[in-house]
Amino acid sequence: MSCSSNTSFGMPTRRLAAATAAAAVSVLGLLPAATAQADTGATTGKAGAVVLRTDLDVSLLNKTVRAPLSVALNDVHAPATASKTALSATLDGVDGGRPFSVLRADVATARAAADKQRAEGYSNLVNAQVHVPGLAAVPLITVEQVTSKAVCAVGKRPTAHSNLLGGVSVLGQKVTLRTSGTTTVDVPSLGQVRLDLSRTATTSRTAAATALNLKVSVNPLKLNVSEVEGQVTLARATCEAPVAAAVEPSPSVGSQTKPEPKPEHLAETGGSSATPYLVAGGALLLAVGGGAVVLARRRRAATTRGDAA
Repeated sequence: MSCSSNTSFGMPTRRLAAATAAAAVSVLGLLPAATAQADTGATTGKAGAVVLRTDLDVSLLNKTVRAPLSVALNDVHAPATASKTALSATLDGVDGGRPFSVLRADVATARAAADKQRAEGYSNLVNAQVHVPGLAAVPLITVEQVTSKAVCAVGKRPTAHSNLLGGVSVLGQKVTLRTSGTTTVDVPSLGQVRLDLSRTATTSRTAAATALNLKVSVNPLKLNVSEVEGQVTLARATCEAPVAAAVEPSPSVGSQTKPEPKPEHLAETGGSSATPYLVAGGALLLAVGGGAVVLARRRRAATTRGDAA
């Protein structure tokens, strides 16, 4: 009687303990994997291009204020393409408020394209004349052709290039530009223009190229304009490289990745990411085992008292 009772009770207890241990191992194996997250998404690159941009201040003879002249032709950002050969503007108090031509060109193209592998900006200007208020008869600058290109690709060093093809005239005078540094053109009774040729800059992920950058300071004293100062940019292109997607190994079908904490590593580092789960699982197993032992002892004692009676 006593033996039968002890046998029927002991088997369920051992099965319960075994099932609890298996559940604890399963939890220990799955929880760290469930909490791990990785951002593997790629991003699209960026690109931009513009054939002309002005940032000028125009001082008027009959006013104490300065009128800003900020215009852009074919200013595009990826993905986009623009092709326009003429740009006009108006300023209150200049030539009776009538429109005046800022730029005319045979070709004026800006293009920007970008995806998750590559970004590219490109600008091209052919047979172009740039005018400022008060100098309607004399172009600020005349160029035969200028181009700029910036390319940023995943895993490659960004590149930036600018080219000046043909001659350049500033305030009606032909000039020879330096390949580096600044060229200054002084024209009596008109003013001064400083030109920077083929300015480029690159970083690990970005690139920028400007074919011509002009620092302008002229005093035409015509059309109610006393002075024009500021910056003029011709043929600029920029880009920013995309961010590549992280590559993750593909797990086999039906398998689950489980961490394998090793005791010798714990001695070296003082713990691992699985340590809290091991502690919790050990505590759970200890509680279940202890409860089973106490219950078994109580059943055995009760059986012994029954046999003695």
